[in-house]
Amino acid sequence: MKKSSVLFALVAAGMATSALAAQPTPFNVQQLVNLNKVHSAAVSNDGKSLVYGVKVIDEQGNASSDLFLLDLNNKNATPKQLTSAEGTEHDVSFSADGQSIYFLASRTGSSQLYQLALNGGEAIAVTDLPLDVNGYKLSQDGKQVVMTMRVFPECADLACSKDKFTAIDESKTSGREYKQLMVRHWDTWEDHARNHLFVAQINGKKITAPVNVTANRDTETPPKPFSGMEEVTFTPDGKYVVYSAKAPSRDQAWTTNYDLWQVPVTGGDTVNLTEANTAWDSQPTFSADGRYLAYLAMTKPGYEADRYRIMLRDNVTGQEKEVAPLWDRSPHSISFSADGRTLYVAAQDVGQVSIFEVNTQFGDVRPIYNQGSNSLIAVTNNKLIFQKSSLVEPGDIYSVTSEGEQLTKLTDVNKDKLANIKFGEYEQFNFKGWNDETVHGYWIKPANYEEGKKYPIAYLVHGGPQGSFGNSFSGRWNAQLWAGAGYGVVMVDFHGSTGYGQAFTDSIGKDWGGKPLEDLKKGIAAVTAQQPWLDANNACALGGSYGGYMMNWIQGQWNDGFKCLVNHAGLFDMRSMYYVTEELWFPEYEFGGSYDKNKALYEKFNPVNYVENWKTPMLVIHGEKDYRVPYGQGLAAYTYMQRNGIPSELLVFPDENHWILNQDNLQQWYKNVLGWMDRWTAK
Repeated sequence: MKKSSVLFALVAAGMATSALAAQPTPFNVQQLVNLNKVHSAAVSNDGKSLVYGVKVIDEQGNASSDLFLLDLNNKNATPKQLTSAEGTEHDVSFSADGQSIYFLASRTGSSQLYQLALNGGEAIAVTDLPLDVNGYKLSQDGKQVVMTMRVFPECADLACSKDKFTAIDESKTSGREYKQLMVRHWDTWEDHARNHLFVAQINGKKITAPVNVTANRDTETPPKPFSGMEEVTFTPDGKYVVYSAKAPSRDQAWTTNYDLWQVPVTGGDTVNLTEANTAWDSQPTFSADGRYLAYLAMTKPGYEADRYRIMLRDNVTGQEKEVAPLWDRSPHSISFSADGRTLYVAAQDVGQVSIFEVNTQFGDVRPIYNQGSNSLIAVTNNKLIFQKSSLVEPGDIYSVTSEGEQLTKLTDVNKDKLANIKFGEYEQFNFKGWNDETVHGYWIKPANYEEGKKYPIAYLVHGGPQGSFGNSFSGRWNAQLWAGAGYGVVMVDFHGSTGYGQAFTDSIGKDWGGKPLEDLKKGIAAVTAQQPWLDANNACALGGSYGGYMMNWIQGQWNDGFKCLVNHAGLFDMRSMYYVTEELWFPEYEFGGSYDKNKALYEKFNPVNYVENWKTPMLVIHGEKDYRVPYGQGLAAYTYMQRNGIPSELLVFPDENHWILNQDNLQQWYKNVLGWMDRWTAK
């Protein structure tokens, strides 16, 4: 059943208010999974219109998703609903003239490209291909489209790939055959198919026969599992496609040498534009006139957490330079201004994800907006359109001038739901960590905080390890859920965290159990001294991935610090971990080589070598489809504790990977985690 007009007004416009507002209650996981979500936003070329998707969860937990149109020139405008079909429309973009939009949807059983006129009428299927269209991008003039589809490189057409997928599904045998790494990645065993790029002309309401411009290449583009069409673009003249991919080779599992490649839209010879750089090149972005190509580039081969440098290539002179080489931040995204003289980038910065303006000629960097976690949607008409979240904001779309003024909230998709939620007050703090260097973190008060009371601590340790628990709103590890459960929350961005300069990030290399552990010890001592309501003697620590590793490391190195631990997908034995993980470049860079070449360092920081010190009660959680940290790591930790009488429990999800994605499973996850912590803390 589709949304009523009342629900539409509530979610899309955020204008409806309840006549009898319920008393706000401390945030819980049921409220988290029922929050509405903004997605797939795009702005027209003239800057007058915004289209975005909203996923709505009703009171019964049923989900629906539709697209809405907002007039950006009218301050009093209310969103207009554009779609009402079952399913989700996503990957929205405007036509060149702004009179229609394109999007992907699975309305006939497979993902295809649709066009919808904004003056009314039904969406029309632009493609009817035998395989799913997984992503697309339009040329600047809107007359061409490049699509990514998963095919077998040896196939000459889409029908061949379709037949091969069908044959695999219908095969009576189940053995997988391999001759080189990688045999699996993230949560999927390799099936020998690859993401390839196909270019087609848009001819009226249909496309011409798509041309596989990456034909016969044993390469993935965009790279999976996390990259998207930000890694693919047309040249402004529409003659070429530029994309990021690894060169075909047998060293896929231990190299990060992604290059930018250029290929004619008609197919043919491919040119490597960044062959000289043997590290990661990403996100090719052209100025509107085609004069400049900007992209992001790392310089350290094999290091996935290196700083992205902003590179600028003059396509007329052939000269190339690094823009703002002294700026010690790593951009997530880049966009040109209309005149091509300025770049707008988003980058982590001291616990935020901020938006910056970068002058391409002189390299001057100016912050525009630096509160919360922000992702840039569009640059238009002296305004920036972006999506923002924070520790108390699930996510909405905003605009701000290029001077950082006139911040305007354009959507309010959870207005009524948030009115019923009570979040904990939060604040950033800092202290002197390893080597007396400044380390930052956040504390959050319990949602029902009372002056004069002491509260148990939930000490959250982020993964990565080059990551951050900053001022953002997570759909998985949401710090406010512990505040809602009555805990004081503490999160420390220890040495190795991102957003504090590359030297700070690099400092964890070859020192996994050193500086971070010292920061965590000093961090909890400092914050409990600064905030006496936090009970230093009544704390539980928990973390996932590297954070889970740290739980295992704490067991052996700091076994009197906590009442309990929660280890999600944590590394337990660095020797076996090296030989079963999929991205070998990661441990090889972090520990200075392969296990057999640098055994001493792996063993120095190997939790399994210190199990005789373990005594803290620990809950272990793992997903069976986790191929980054295979579930045997969690099972081994649990087995040791069970065999040696240490209070412990195990929660295994057969259908989850390194993360918990199923919303029902997420509720089970929090029920077990909070129940475990409640058992061991005196609340």
